[in-house]
Amino acid sequence: MINWLLFLHFVGIIIALGAVTVIDTMGFFSRKDKKKTQDTISAHHTTKPLIWIGTIIVLVTWIFILFSREIGTIEIIKSILLIIMIFNGAFLSFHISPRLDKLIGKKVLLPNKLQAKIAISLVISFFSWWTFVLLSFA
Repeated sequence: MINWLLFLHFVGIIIALGAVTVIDTMGFFSRKDKKKTQDTISAHHTTKPLIWIGTIIVLVTWIFILFSREIGTIEIIKSILLIIMIFNGAFLSFHISPRLDKLIGKKVLLPNKLQAKIAISLVISFFSWWTFVLLSFA
């Protein structure tokens, strides 16, 4: 049973981290280009559901994995990171995404204040997801 949970756990990580990597990379390269900004805004409608599907798979499998093993430092850290990733995702989905939707079709760069919020979120996302992955192999 645990092998299936671990397999599904990694499937969730792959789905979410893949989508996170795509949208973060696009966002980084679109900071100074109006056309790429529009492409990124469009792409986020595809990546956002994938990120949430992957995150939900990770969350559900992680809960079952925690019940099947002794909880130590790594499990606590991974749990904290998962909470951070969920809050970061909620911030992006419910605060940033509606602001991006208002810019659909407009040939403008994202406002500096919005770019700053996204940049902070990108750093949180990158650090938390990749630390989670590394700890998954520990």
